[in-house]
Amino acid sequence: MLTTGGCPKTMLSIRDALEALEGKWKLLILFSLSAGPKRFRQIGKEVTGITDKALSKELKSLEMNRLIKREVHDTFPPTVEYSITAHGMSLEKVMEELHYWGLAHRKTIFEK
Repeated sequence: MLTTGGCPKTMLSIRDALEALEGKWKLLILFSLSAGPKRFRQIGKEVTGITDKALSKELKSLEMNRLIKREVHDTFPPTVEYSITAHGMSLEKVMEELHYWGLAHRKTIFEK
């Protein structure tokens, strides 16, 4: 648990994390890739609702933040595969906690 309250250094690190993961797609893409390397279309099918344009943008951002790796295979036509990096896998506990929090949140907001 963070015990530093409104400490500027803590706020800065939280902001950095939020900027790297901002938007509704990035964590879902990382979750998809946590099962193993995938091609663009495979990710798009698993992350339902994402457009090709949004997926392309998010993959570039995740790669820039070194959370995923893009690998071009020397085939004809060229094959591109995306995989999660060790740095990206370090978010596994965060994703698990978000999963449990999301379950509890759904229960809370849909309780009557």
